Amino acid sequence: MQAYKDGQKKFANGEYDLAIKGFQKAAEENYEPVQTSYLIAESYRLSNRFKESIPYYKKALDGGVTNADAQFQYAYALKTAGQYEEASAQFAAFAKGQNVPQNLQERALREVEILRIADRLRTQKMEAELKDLPINTNGTEFAPTIVGNELVFSSSKKEKIYKNNGMPMLGLYKVAIGSEPGNTQGNPVLFSQEIFAEDANEASPAFSPDGKTLVFARGNTGKKNSSPDVDLYMSRNINGQWTAPAILPINDSLAWDGSPAFSRDGKTLYFASNRVGGAGGIDLYRTNMDASGRFSKPVNMGRDINTAGDDMFPYVAEGGKLYFASDGHPGLGKLDLFSATRSQGVISIENLGLPFNSPQDDFGLVFYQNLKKGFFASNRDGGKGDDDIYYFAGPEEPDTTVAKHTDPNDPLNPNNPNYINGKPKVVRYFLAGNVIANGETPTPIDSAVIHILPDTSDTQIAELPTNKEGKFGKQPVEEGKSYSLLVQRKGYISKREPFSMNGRTIPPIFLTKELTDTTFNITIKLDRLELNKTFVLENIYYDLNKYNIRPDAAVELDKLVQILKDNPTMTIELSSHTDARATDAYNMTLSQNRAESAVTYLNSKGIDADRMIAKGYGERELIVPNAKTEEEHQRNRRTEFTILSY
Repeated sequence: MQAYKDGQKKFANGEYDLAIKGFQKAAEENYEPVQTSYLIAESYRLSNRFKESIPYYKKALDGGVTNADAQFQYAYALKTAGQYEEASAQFAAFAKGQNVPQNLQERALREVEILRIADRLRTQKMEAELKDLPINTNGTEFAPTIVGNELVFSSSKKEKIYKNNGMPMLGLYKVAIGSEPGNTQGNPVLFSQEIFAEDANEASPAFSPDGKTLVFARGNTGKKNSSPDVDLYMSRNINGQWTAPAILPINDSLAWDGSPAFSRDGKTLYFASNRVGGAGGIDLYRTNMDASGRFSKPVNMGRDINTAGDDMFPYVAEGGKLYFASDGHPGLGKLDLFSATRSQGVISIENLGLPFNSPQDDFGLVFYQNLKKGFFASNRDGGKGDDDIYYFAGPEEPDTTVAKHTDPNDPLNPNNPNYINGKPKVVRYFLAGNVIANGETPTPIDSAVIHILPDTSDTQIAELPTNKEGKFGKQPVEEGKSYSLLVQRKGYISKREPFSMNGRTIPPIFLTKELTDTTFNITIKLDRLELNKTFVLENIYYDLNKYNIRPDAAVELDKLVQILKDNPTMTIELSSHTDARATDAYNMTLSQNRAESAVTYLNSKGIDADRMIAKGYGERELIVPNAKTEEEHQRNRRTEFTILSY
């Protein structure tokens, strides 16, 4: 039991390598075997060791693990191991499950589609030879960049161990490039004593075109309550000496900010961030830099490039083409390498195919001397360590096997994914679905009305009824737009269901004809309007012994605000419950204060106070009596609302 608790503590602190050791000891003692297996799998995943997580996810799932995302992450790990058929089956089974998080369900369905064309992606092969560099070790080497005739890169060579993955912390190192670029001269040395923090990870160097300005990522110091405190720093070369790094103002203090890159003119800085407001996961951003070094407000690079997954490691080549790594666009595994080309206002994304991409991470591409030679990083099978740096070289002589239409943007080029028979591929998107009554035996609801609204206003776009089978549709929807579906039916609680087209655009490689119609089907569950019916509000958390409304709780309470606005005659009791780990009197007072805080918040959002009663129940209505684990205590700590009248 103590080993399990130690593992939980390390896991919460992001010390995944130490957490694994604790959980494995607990597993030997057969303590909480299902949850222990799940947490070992999660520890491997969160320290980017997907393949190692596979047997533990399987053991947890076979044991009936209840964590909602376990099967999704298992399927993703199988994909990174190249087990595409099994991964597809697991994604499909996950998407059909009950109470599946909507964002993960959408990603799972998209992965099923992506895996259908994995074989087609394998046929996209560029004529290039790869060479493993002699600088690679059994540690990690990645993020290569070039300054003059030197290769500057990230490597795990420091003495201090990073508790996330059990490897030495990262620093910046350099080595001379030989006359044959696939060969480096001598052993790598520290890039600069001025840019070296023993207790931090330093990675992803990016140099301005004149080589005088360096931007890099530094973080994971453990000084921000184990948050992913990765930020961008800048150093300048003055008279041959690099200045002490200064943190950049474009960082978001609550986010991961990394993998910077300069434009070819040095006036724009590209970087990756998981800050709030993106498409999901890590997104690519750009910011302009003036002559005095001031930065403009970072701008998200848009949904054509950014996905619900991670999009990172940007690089702008000569001619302005953007290269980046992503696990959200159709790819062979985790991170794949892609290029983005803008032509006549349309952005085309292309998977670089073999040999650049593999089922594992492939990222950090840079060119050297011309557009046929360069370097990138990968943790693919056959390397020396975790991430390794590879040199690639394409044929020097042009390929003459195709007599014409070799321009990748030429509509008549048979390899141009945006055209077929010289004509642009067009997709029309539609939305349809069905409405059912929530319960153990879902039954279709006829005569329900679905009001389709843009998510930015209440101006109705369309109004669709359900038929006897509870079905509605089809309604045209547009790429990149988000919608809100207000569903109403007498005798049921009116409900809003979000629907977003973000991440649903079908890549041209899927399309086999000029015009393709595709319909997205969704299922909306309505709850019956019944007196004394109680609903648990998920994810309403309070800080220990406090009752103020946290920002994450406010997000969930805003959903109740919308329910009450959409059901204007409903009155409710809002109740708060505690676990049993303090005195009964203390818990009664705490729960009453929490319930009143929630009601006050709802009132501040426009809900009439007369429609709500605040009630604290303390520990008197436990869902799990004699709770032992933290998960059981959490189930007892809950916020609910009960319908009093309508």
